[in-house]
Amino acid sequence: MIVGEHKPIQEIIDSVKEYTNILVVGCQTCVAVSLTGGDRAARLLTEALSNAFKEGKALHIFENSMMERQCERDWIEPFFDLPKGVEAILSLACGAGVQTMADAFPGIPVLPALNTTFIGALDQPGVLNEKCAGCGDCILGLTGGICPIARCAKRLFNGPCGGSSKGKCEVSISMGRDVDCAWHQIIDRLKELDKLDNYEKISQVRNWTPSGAGGPRQLVYPGEPLF
Repeated sequence: MIVGEHKPIQEIIDSVKEYTNILVVGCQTCVAVSLTGGDRAARLLTEALSNAFKEGKALHIFENSMMERQCERDWIEPFFDLPKGVEAILSLACGAGVQTMADAFPGIPVLPALNTTFIGALDQPGVLNEKCAGCGDCILGLTGGICPIARCAKRLFNGPCGGSSKGKCEVSISMGRDVDCAWHQIIDRLKELDKLDNYEKISQVRNWTPSGAGGPRQLVYPGEPLF
């Protein structure tokens, strides 16, 4: 699940202050789960902007629009007609959604209201934890289903490091909360699976090209069975 957080309200105000008519568009999927992109978030942002522009320059905000997914062009073009007079769109979607909207409406600025933060898992109600970095070269089969890229502060492929103590990562101090050492978790999991020999395998220098180091990645759906 893609997680986003609201940009500071002053940053959003600064981004729209040169416009008179803006449209706030929410996204009902990933970022709605993290309570930053759904209908309630769109209404609260509209209220905050209305209050911010009560005095001085007037800002007209069209009635909120919601889309199931802003990251799919097929969802945008057939079902989304912009109200007349829209000068800018303020998007409550992830970075992929903002860019897809910008491509779909080239004559209108599409401004982000969120910062896209990570791919998370809902481990308990209201708590999303980062567990995947979308690196393009998954090694979870070797590490007991625990990702050292997303869950180790140093992205170590051969760990743990000297900063691990009693199963916790040294970044716990700066984070202000206990952060589990990913490699401590990996070792415990491999023991449970009777696969501790995987831990003895030394990972070679990683080729980061699949992670995006080689340029923007693309997926083309195959026209035939996958396997």
